[in-house]
Amino acid sequence: MRGGGRLGLRLLVAVGLALLLIPVGGADAANRRISISDYKWSSPDIQINLGEHVTWYWIGPDTMHSVTGDSPDAAGLDSDPQTGQPNHDIGDEFKLDFNAPGVYKFRCKLHSTVRGTVTVTDTPGDPSSEPDPVPKSKVDLTPPRLRGISLNKPTFGRRGTNLKFSLPEVAKLSADMYRYDADGRRHFAGYATWPAHVGYNGVRFGDRRKHFKPRPGSYMAELTAIDKSQNVSDGKRIKFKIRKR
Repeated sequence: MRGGGRLGLRLLVAVGLALLLIPVGGADAANRRISISDYKWSSPDIQINLGEHVTWYWIGPDTMHSVTGDSPDAAGLDSDPQTGQPNHDIGDEFKLDFNAPGVYKFRCKLHSTVRGTVTVTDTPGDPSSEPDPVPKSKVDLTPPRLRGISLNKPTFGRRGTNLKFSLPEVAKLSADMYRYDADGRRHFAGYATWPAHVGYNGVRFGDRRKHFKPRPGSYMAELTAIDKSQNVSDGKRIKFKIRKR
């Protein structure tokens, strides 16, 4: 029993020494994906290992930011070297490989508070791993889908008729009206707009409005839906006639 106790003690000491030999900080360091949004980095204090990289993503809604070196270690590193007025598209990315240990400080050229630090350890890392997901855009870039368009009556009087349509999101329906002359040529005759909700909608169409005055004749209307992010749907055309009474 005594011999077994001494053997167990020696094993515990050996395990403890092995744990002490593991580099501190290496386990938490990895390639990072950082989003720039709302005038800040998603992680302002980044730690990676030697040979790993950091990729920055502009996800909006604010995009006039750069990743510019602000310390001796980061001198010359710049996402926008050709301009003092950076302005990125949603989804733009900028990747830097770090092959020397050190503390790299960065800031935006236009907004000094948009800043962060990349600390690179002297422990060799894994440049192929990507533990972070790609940051998602904060800006809606998808236009609404305008569907199910129908007029209650294709020919109606100056009081208009009911227009039905459906939308997958809150938006504004806009109609540009064109009237055909005797030769079949189209002439802009005005426009109208309506607020619209998710699902099926019904609005009064073709009646007198601030920017449209119904006159007897043949018409074509081009309908579009505009969502809160100013995305515009594909245009849909409908033809109709307004009679004298």
